[in-house]
Amino acid sequence: MVVAADRRDDLQAIARLLAARARDLVQTLLPHGREERGEWVALNPTRGDRNPGSFRVHLHGSRAGVWADFATDDAGDALNLVAYVRYGGNLRHAIAWAKSFLGLEAGPVPAEVRRAAPPPRDDAERDREEAGRREGAQRIWLAARPSLRDTPVAAYLAGRGIDLAQLGHQPRALRFHPGLWNKESRREWPAMVAAVTDGAGAHVATHRTWLASRDGRWKKAPLADAKMSLGKVFGGSIRLSRGVSGKPLRAAPEGDRAAIGEGIETALSVAIACPELRVLCAVSLGNMAHIVLPPAIGTVFLCGDHDVVDDSPGSRQRHNALARAIAHHRQGGRDVRLAVPDVVGADWNDVLQGVEG
Repeated sequence: MVVAADRRDDLQAIARLLAARARDLVQTLLPHGREERGEWVALNPTRGDRNPGSFRVHLHGSRAGVWADFATDDAGDALNLVAYVRYGGNLRHAIAWAKSFLGLEAGPVPAEVRRAAPPPRDDAERDREEAGRREGAQRIWLAARPSLRDTPVAAYLAGRGIDLAQLGHQPRALRFHPGLWNKESRREWPAMVAAVTDGAGAHVATHRTWLASRDGRWKKAPLADAKMSLGKVFGGSIRLSRGVSGKPLRAAPEGDRAAIGEGIETALSVAIACPELRVLCAVSLGNMAHIVLPPAIGTVFLCGDHDVVDDSPGSRQRHNALARAIAHHRQGGRDVRLAVPDVVGADWNDVLQGVEG
C-alpha cells in the first residue's frame, strides 16, 4: 500500500519529470502557443481567452513547468498544468496521463525514477515571490483614488450600461488609478482597480482593468490582455454589493442570499438588476468553486454566461468548472441556483444592455 508520504513523493517526482520535458509538454497540451523569452505563451483553453499574453508556462531552469494565468491568478507546477488544461483540475486523471506521457508504468513511481527526477523548486523562492506580488497589489490599491465620480472608470462602466447611480452607491472595492504601469505595452494607462479579499476580509490581490479613450468612449485598452490580477485570487472575491441587509459579508444575517458573477461587469449588472442580493465577483469561473462564504449565507446564485456547449477543451473546462462550483456551495449546506441568460453566447451584462437572440 502506498502511504501518504510516498504518494506525495510520487507527485513531486512526476511534476519534476514533466518539468524536465517542459517544451514537449506544452507543445502537446497547448499546441497553438508560441515561445517568448523562455516562456510558452498560449490562449487559456479554460476560459474565453481571445488574445495570448496572460497565460504563460516557464520552459527553462528551476522554474521549468511552472505556469500562471495572470488574468485569473491560477497557477501551479507541470502536473497541475495537465490537470488544469485537460481534466478540469482532476489530479487522478492527470497522474495517469502524465505517467503515459513519461513512459512510466501504472502504480507507484519506482525509487530509482524518483531519485533521477530533477530537484524540486525552492519553496522559499516561491513564498518570496508570492509575498512580493501581494505587497505590490496593496501598493497599487493605496495609490488609486477611492472616488469614481467623473473618472474614466465611471465612463467605461456607463458605456457598458452600468450606471452606478442606479446601484445607489459606489462599491468600496473599486477605485480609479490615473496612470498604472502595464508591462506588455511598457507604458502607463488609466485603470479600474478592484480589491480582492479572502474569507476573513484581508486584501490578498488587486484586479486591474486598463482603459483607453477610443472614438470618444472609454473602453478596455488595446492590449493582449487588458485585465489581470496581481496577488493570490484563489478563494477570494471582489465584494460589490451588500444587498438588502447592508451589512458586511462577515456580519451577513442568517439566510442571506448571495449572487456570484465571473467578471466585474457581469456582477455589477446583476447588482443593478437585483439590488436585494449580495453580489460578489469571482474574477474567474474556476474560482467560483473556492470562494469562502460565512455559514449565514443560505442561498447562492451562480451567475454564469450562456456558453455554447460542444466537445472543445474550453467548453468542457467551463462546464466542469460550473459543476464544481455548484457542488462546492451545496456541500456548505446551501441552496444553489444556476442563473444563465436565455440568449446563447450572452452574459448578464449583455442582458442589461438589451441584447436579443
